[in-house]
Amino acid sequence: MIRFMCEDDLEEVCSIENKMFSKPWSKSDFFTSMKNRQNIYLVAEEPQGEIVGYCGCWGVVDEGQITNVAVKPEARCKGIGTEMLKELIRIGRDEGLLQFTLEVRESNMQAIRLYEKLGFSSAGIRKNFYEAPLENAVIMWLTDDNSSGCMRNRD
Repeated sequence: MIRFMCEDDLEEVCSIENKMFSKPWSKSDFFTSMKNRQNIYLVAEEPQGEIVGYCGCWGVVDEGQITNVAVKPEARCKGIGTEMLKELIRIGRDEGLLQFTLEVRESNMQAIRLYEKLGFSSAGIRKNFYEAPLENAVIMWLTDDNSSGCMRNRD
């Protein structure tokens, strides 16, 4: 089940965040971001109540900056990341976001392929964007021109 993130989820979200990233967000970072009404934060929850993934997006005017995407290693390759991002984009479109952007580690080919499958395309490189280890980021965009089936119908 994919649903909006709530304060009670933050312990599990931060546990995943701390395992997945060399520069993890704090509980306070997530709390502050999810309380901003222009932002969207979702979790993927197993039927027994365990959080297995999360994603987030900052809404700025009509653009969405995807800030966080993570799925527990033992829950990967089950379509959870794809479904979370489809739902994030659907909600964002319903809230008036017309395009989405994100940065991803240049070496993270699994994530890049996921984003491409959803209609994102590469728009350039941010040199030395990531630390620990130092690495370039690929800048990716999802716009009206390159969107997949995630975009709502505008008849």
